[in-house]
Amino acid sequence: MAENKAVEYLSKNGYSIVETNFYSRFGEIDIIAKKDNILHFFEVKYSKDYDPLTRITPKKLAKIIKTVDYYMYKKNIDSDYQVDALLVNEKLIEIVENISY
Repeated sequence: MAENKAVEYLSKNGYSIVETNFYSRFGEIDIIAKKDNILHFFEVKYSKDYDPLTRITPKKLAKIIKTVDYYMYKKNIDSDYQVDALLVNEKLIEIVENISY
């Protein structure tokens, strides 16, 4: 449900959805989207009681980055990209950019 809301939110805000739920042996990317010639790899987190960003641990982030690297290699893509979090709760949706830094 949170991922559906996230896709709808991104589409309404100028992102074109490239792929959802990309799986590899390293992990999963929830949403891959493009905006202004930048590829965005979104980790979607939902919580109704606390800050969902706390659920993206260093270990989880390492898996995301490995999966992004694999995706770029597998698809033979050499372009700018960033890893973002898309936080969803009952009241709002928020993008936190460049969570890998």
